[in-house]
Amino acid sequence: MTTEESQITACLERFGRFGVELGLKRIQRLLVALGEPQRRVPILHVAGSNGKGSVCAYLSSVLKAAGYRVGRYTSPHLVSWRERLCINDQPIAGADLCHALDRVIAAIDPDQPSPTQFEVLTAAAWLYFAEAQVDVAVIEVGLGGRLDATNVVDMPLVSVITSLSREHWQRLGPTLADIAGEKAGILKPGRPAVVGPLPPEAETVVKARLDTLACPVVWPSPAQPVGKTQARYVTPQDDITYPLPFLGEHQLTNSALAVAALLELRRQGWRIPDGAITEGMAAARWPGRLQWLSWTDDTGRDHPLLLDGAHNPAAAEVLRRYVDQGLAQADFSSPYLHSSDSPEPISPPVAWLMGMLTTKDHREVFEALLRPGDRLYLVPVPEHLSADPVDLAAIATSVCPALAHCQPYADLHQGLTALAGDAAPLKVFCGSLYLIGHFLATEAPSQENGGM
Repeated sequence: MTTEESQITACLERFGRFGVELGLKRIQRLLVALGEPQRRVPILHVAGSNGKGSVCAYLSSVLKAAGYRVGRYTSPHLVSWRERLCINDQPIAGADLCHALDRVIAAIDPDQPSPTQFEVLTAAAWLYFAEAQVDVAVIEVGLGGRLDATNVVDMPLVSVITSLSREHWQRLGPTLADIAGEKAGILKPGRPAVVGPLPPEAETVVKARLDTLACPVVWPSPAQPVGKTQARYVTPQDDITYPLPFLGEHQLTNSALAVAALLELRRQGWRIPDGAITEGMAAARWPGRLQWLSWTDDTGRDHPLLLDGAHNPAAAEVLRRYVDQGLAQADFSSPYLHSSDSPEPISPPVAWLMGMLTTKDHREVFEALLRPGDRLYLVPVPEHLSADPVDLAAIATSVCPALAHCQPYADLHQGLTALAGDAAPLKVFCGSLYLIGHFLATEAPSQENGGM
């Protein structure tokens, strides 16, 4: 870790003890003290349970290809805090982030309740983007929407809600309707919205909010697949075929949401030709989600891994569908799974390496992922509120008693070493983006190898 990275971490850890506390008063007070930089940044605001990150990646990449100077604010990061603040897909320089954080901290009123860690970083993002004079910023909601620190702009260019599932229910409410009400809090009177497919209970709430605020809304259908690497988005006015760089059937929906938002910008007068959509979609990158990497063991041998955050039940279901489709079609590229000459579908066991935070729905994630004959290797998530791998093993065996193997390990390297010796043709590493970030920072994997 560089000196600047250490300074950034130390600076932000000062505020980590305040935890997660939803509310807008602290961030609004802080932004006023900084001269309200958020008012100088046109934004696309993106909320949802899953899909936010890839939609933000698509949006920022296309807008960059169209010639705009584009800020992007996302969370969490994988390796460095700097990843969260990007301009034209380049992370903020360490010195620039240190400078922005120093100014934010200097603006904090000591006589008022302290802002949280996320609020301090969000204020730094607004300050950085405003002073860099970005043309537009793509802003991802941190948690929920209505009371999230990013929800301080009254006139977003477009508000996007990608998906809704029972996530963070401890803070957002116990039902999908409660969660939908919080996510729909990013909608603003008369401002355009793009909304993905929602469960009926959530859709009812979001539609009511859209009607109350008189928001023009687009509910795009998923794009149509064109072969394995392209998609086609069709409306009565538009017909656009573009590359699809991210893996998984769910990207037909995520990419359609992004394209629909871009077309709304075009209707507002932004110059976004079809060629920029094609170029930008091809160039989009979002690591740690259905990503193929190789891990090199202590003997120098490479082992291919499929990485995916899959930190909640909905994301786990998406991952399992991707795995099942690939296994059934013998369609993972060599060396991951060799094609079979048999016309019958094959369903070999999967070897899973997993760690999860204490706050996640462990049982539901295991229910989505595990099948009889699968093999499970469990590790802690370093430097976070990690679930105990021994406890996770007990839950996993109760969910799927026919697991062929279920074993906790003391750390990630031990788990990786054990996984490398497994004979399963497909090895998947998932359960926590923080754990994947730790892997990328400490295990030095080789570059992406491809996939389906």
